[in-house]
Amino acid sequence: MSAVTNPATVAECLRVGTGFSQGDRNWIAEQFATLDSRLATFHADATELEVSVKNREARGQRVTLECWIAGRQKVVTTSSEQDLRAALHDVRDDLRRKLNDAKTRQEPRNNKHLRDVTSATGEPVTLPDPDQPRAEAGAGAESR
Repeated sequence: MSAVTNPATVAECLRVGTGFSQGDRNWIAEQFATLDSRLATFHADATELEVSVKNREARGQRVTLECWIAGRQKVVTTSSEQDLRAALHDVRDDLRRKLNDAKTRQEPRNNKHLRDVTSATGEPVTLPDPDQPRAEAGAGAESR
């Protein structure tokens, strides 16, 4: 996998929307700091995050976190937790889970060419094809 020259970070990509002020931005970025490792695989120029809240600190509060990454569908997570910190953690964790699921779907599971890797000695190694049945030891050997 190639390294990203300008990796995305929450601090760089986060916008605060409805219900939050710019003064809340740093506190929210601290709450979302664990997303940095997941976002680092994307370019900062192509990644945006926006967090907003409706009915802040009232009954029926709803926190929304939206994520746009170039070449991918928009990811939206929401939480109805009454505690604002808990709601932020809920949407953060849900976004991480959805990004991981999206990455798993895009991995080259059925593309043998993309699954070819190199061993520690530099020799090419082909991973087993998950769609092919495994050969049993001794199977295919002629009986005498």
